[in-house]
Parts: sequence; C-alpha cells; structure tokens
Amino acid sequence: MGRAKKFLGILTACAILLAATACGDDGGGEEAAPDLRRVTYITAFGAAGRDAFIWTAREKGYFREAGLDVDIKLGAATAENLKTLAAGQAQFAMLDLIGGFILAGQGKYTDFRAIAAIHQQTLVSIVAPAGGPVRKPADLNGKTLGAATGSVNQLLFPAYAKKTGLDPAAVRWVNASPQQVPALLAAGRVDALSTFLIGRPGIEKAAGKPMIVLPYGDYLPDLYGNGIVTTTHLLGAEPDLVKRFREAALQGLADAIADPAATAELLHREHPASSAEAARAEIELMTPYTQPLGALDSAKVTRALALLSDTGLFPAGLTAEQVIAP
Repeated sequence: MGRAKKFLGILTACAILLAATACGDDGGGEEAAPDLRRVTYITAFGAAGRDAFIWTAREKGYFREAGLDVDIKLGAATAENLKTLAAGQAQFAMLDLIGGFILAGQGKYTDFRAIAAIHQQTLVSIVAPAGGPVRKPADLNGKTLGAATGSVNQLLFPAYAKKTGLDPAAVRWVNASPQQVPALLAAGRVDALSTFLIGRPGIEKAAGKPMIVLPYGDYLPDLYGNGIVTTTHLLGAEPDLVKRFREAALQGLADAIADPAATAELLHREHPASSAEAARAEIELMTPYTQPLGALDSAKVTRALALLSDTGLFPAGLTAEQVIAP
C-alpha cells in the first residue's frame, strides 16, 4: 500500500510538471500565464531582419511585463496583412504604411489605424544587378519587375513612374510570395525587383552578385516605411492594451538596433530557414531610418496623402485622422 501511494505521488508530480511545461511553451521563450492577455501579431514580410525586433520584445519579456502573451505569425505583405486583420485573425500587424494608406484611399481597407512608424522614410526601391540593363529609372521601360503579391512596391509604382517620367504600362510584373521574391532575380525571370532597400543583402546572397538600389524616396518625399497597425475597434475599445503593446514593441526595436547580431541570431533560432547574416545586415541598414522611434506626425501624413492623391492613386479627401491613431 505504501509503495502504491508513493508511485501515485510520483505520477501526480510528473503530471503537474508536464502541464506547467505545456502551458509555458508558446514557441517564443516566454512563458504564458492565465493572467496574460493573448493577442496575435503578424510580421510584414515573413521572418526577416526588419521584423526581428518583435521576437526580441517577446524574448526579453517586455510583452509579459505589459500583461500580454503575443503569438507571432508570419505575414505576407500589405494587402494580405490587412485582410487578416479585417478577418479578426490578428489584433496587430506590421506592414508598409503607405501601402495601407493607398488601400484606405481606394476604399478597400479602412478599418485600421497606424500606431507606430518603424521606418520614418519609405524603403521601397528598385533593386537590380550592378552592371545590368537597369541603372536608372528610365531603363525600366520595357523591363520585367518582380514583387511580392499585394505589396506596396507595386501599389506605389504608378506614383514613382509619374515622378520619373515612366509609363507604368511599359513595365511587366511577376508576383511571388515574399520568400520567393529574391529567387525571381536569381533565376533570371525578371530584370529587377521592386522591394525594400534593406533586402539587398539577402538578394545579393540569393543571386550571387552585387546589386544597385534606386530608392523610390528620391522622388517621393514624406512617405513612411513600415509601421505597426491595429484595428479601429481594438483602438476604441481597449486603448490601454494598444498602448502597452506599442511600448513593449518599441522596447524590442530599441534593443534590436543596439545589438543587431544578437537579434539576428534570435530570429535564426526561431526560424532556422532565415539567414542570421542577412538579418543582421537588414537591421543595420534600416537603423538610420528608425529615428525618432515610433513617431507618427500628422502633418507629414497629410503631406504624404496629398502626394499620393495628386499622383492619381486615390481621390482627394482622405485625412490623417482616418489612418493614424490620435
């Protein structure tokens, strides 16, 4: 009888230990607890250096300290991320803010607000092989461009074309998933890519050759790059939750900028298919565009909306209050 009780005690202890372990395993090194609010966040573009700060915020416990248990899922560019938010499958997302503004101006997605800018300037660019046929904007006439499906790169191209004297119809597009975009160039299916300038290291690695970069920002000033958005419902119903998420995420961004190598290694541990070397290079390249951290200026947004409207991307009338949080 004594042995049976002892054995039962061991089994009970093991069961408790296993249950505790299961509850704490959210895949991100941060134990879950019943008193934490569960929210879902989707990255801008798969698992890349530009998104790595969110794993840092979770790994270091900033979300836990804010009372949040954050489930991080991989995103698939602007339109797809807004679609996921609209479907109620996530509460927060990172995406290109200008792409979001364009879709809002076109009336396609209006139930979101930007709560933080990660890049204070658009990083959308043309990336092409050095020494190849594309060396300046005019060279894009008659060429084939690759881009992520539903991304801001293609959405914003008509405005870039207008400012540079190009005919948008003279460019042919090949779309792919975010992870497959570099392979389009490496396989010779396109002449150049329309992507973020910070993606150059990964593209060079995939193609095995150096690249040149033609930034959209040279012709389109006052445009933000990536930023964090939430739904208008959550912002109105639980503004404190939104604020706590924002502040914890920006703590992660500050740490990522301070130690790109550690952040890149963390990303690689979380997603082994990602390159720590390319992620570190992305973080270092985007750092000059991150200050002041998280800032969103309504006057700058107003100028951006006017520029986008003037270039024919959507009718006039969209205001800063309709796309960014107060």
